Amino acid sequence: MLIISYDIKDDKLRANFSKFLSKFGYRLQYSVYHIKNSKRILENISKEITHTYEKKFDQNDSVYIFNLSENCKITKFGYAKNEDHDTIIIG
Repeated sequence: MLIISYDIKDDKLRANFSKFLSKFGYRLQYSVYHIKNSKRILENISKEITHTYEKKFDQNDSVYIFNLSENCKITKFGYAKNEDHDTIIIG
């Protein structure tokens, strides 16, 4: 699993970056994305950041990629606890 967190000052660039990340995973919080990990996905994301976004960043912008192992323990509270359960609605 990848967790990608970003802080980008420019509104247009931040919106574009968020749209880019949404192709690979889903938003956990406003500037934090959960992405199912594979070596290929990590390489694609890193290349795109390097070749497209990094040259547009200024010294106030940052992106963190946390590559978490299968054994990583995640503790959730509040609404986050519900994200691991499938919901079935029969109408």
